[in-house]
Amino acid sequence: MALGPVRPSPLVEQVAARLREQITGGTWPVGTRLPGETTLAKELGVGRSTVREAVRALTGAGLVRPRQGSGVFVVATEPAEDWPARLRRAAVTDVYEVRTALEVHAARLAAARRTAEDLTAIEAALAARRAAGDADDPAFVDADIAFHAAVVAAAHNPVLADLFAEFRPVLRAGLIELLALTGLRAADPVTGDEAHEALVRALAAGDAEAAVRVLGAELADPFAG
Repeated sequence: MALGPVRPSPLVEQVAARLREQITGGTWPVGTRLPGETTLAKELGVGRSTVREAVRALTGAGLVRPRQGSGVFVVATEPAEDWPARLRRAAVTDVYEVRTALEVHAARLAAARRTAEDLTAIEAALAARRAAGDADDPAFVDADIAFHAAVVAAAHNPVLADLFAEFRPVLRAGLIELLALTGLRAADPVTGDEAHEALVRALAAGDAEAAVRVLGAELADPFAG
């Protein structure tokens, strides 16, 4: 398969796509060493810097890997699925199980590490949750997740906070759907409020075991969290 020249713009994306075709089409199977930058640049009619950026994009996609002193080699024929994409296709129950483990641990840490500012933020988030929207308003889900995000933030572990942030879009979609199906707020507009208030009290008291117990029981109910 001849590479052939590409159109002038956008060059990096076009070059990356052309090289990807060579890999996914089987012209360059796994283990193959890519031609050098100079060769590729000449065949594609672009500069070496454009080829370099395109190869970097393929490296990020998990298709190729540079080996110092040896060149760039094909290591896969399909792009690696990134974490957000994997979360988007995950079952809500699987996401919820991991979310529970993450939040319970964060609550334990938060009970020991929370500051006065953290407690103020958590209490404000609880008030916002109580005031959020009508029975079928997604704003309630947003406020609920914001409350839990404030608890995670109080753990003062940036990795936990980043992980929770990754879960938020999938979690939001799942909880909005669950809210619509169950109609929980029609009978109890601030469903789960007592558990949320108990969690705030446990965090304020620095009682890690109580925080874990309350949050673990709360999240056992698919929407109480």
